[in-house]
Amino acid sequence: MQPEETGVSEQEGKIIPKTNVIREKLASGEGSPFQTYKALTIGDGSLWSFIRFEMLTSLLGPLPGAAGYLLRKILYGKLFAKVGRGLIIGRNVVVRHPGKIKIGNNVTIDDNTIIDGRGSGADGVVLQDNVLVNRNCMILAKTGPVFIGKKTSIGSNSVIVSISGVRIGESVLTAGGLYISAGSYRFDNPEIPIMEHDAYSTGPVEIGDGAWMGTRVTILDGVRIGVGAVVGACSMVNKEIPPFAVAVGTPAKVVRTRR
Repeated sequence: MQPEETGVSEQEGKIIPKTNVIREKLASGEGSPFQTYKALTIGDGSLWSFIRFEMLTSLLGPLPGAAGYLLRKILYGKLFAKVGRGLIIGRNVVVRHPGKIKIGNNVTIDDNTIIDGRGSGADGVVLQDNVLVNRNCMILAKTGPVFIGKKTSIGSNSVIVSISGVRIGESVLTAGGLYISAGSYRFDNPEIPIMEHDAYSTGPVEIGDGAWMGTRVTILDGVRIGVGAVVGACSMVNKEIPPFAVAVGTPAKVVRTRR
């Protein structure tokens, strides 16, 4: 479907079908409550996969202390599509559609984090070697994949929402409160609520290798941030940031370059 066929401009990109919006799925009333819950947690997996998921996450998810870390390290690997050695998972970590999540070696996922691979497609959610996801983060693959490169650190209380895809390179440092806000809604017709309009995305979000995002940086849909770039605290990025640039403000503007 071409953007002009839906009334969405070329700059606005692709329409997000309402059937892919979780609110619509919950409101549709299709299937029993059990089927709906199963679809939200593990997707199309077997009944045995669902039972195993429920047992492991219910019994081990909140388990404190060294015993909790050790048992999650040993047993949670059975949930994921792929998992390397040295996995550390904190307390109350929520995983959804773990069969779409691939984890490398020596990855740490701290307490109270949510990783949802529901809409990540064939590419899935990928956390490469030595990735650190600090506590209270949300990584949500709504209708696009998520890729986080080697040695990257995601600061606490961060939210990453993927609509057309989010790709974060290697050795990227993000401070607390990073917010990647993917997608938007049309609001042409004032006669209907905005939530009933079509959603759309202007493209994937990309952060290049070695970049640094300061505290509470917001990155909007379709933005590319270059290799080695720095974005200052509390900035809002709505346009491309060149490699090795230093950008600050709302909206973020380049103030100097590191080269």
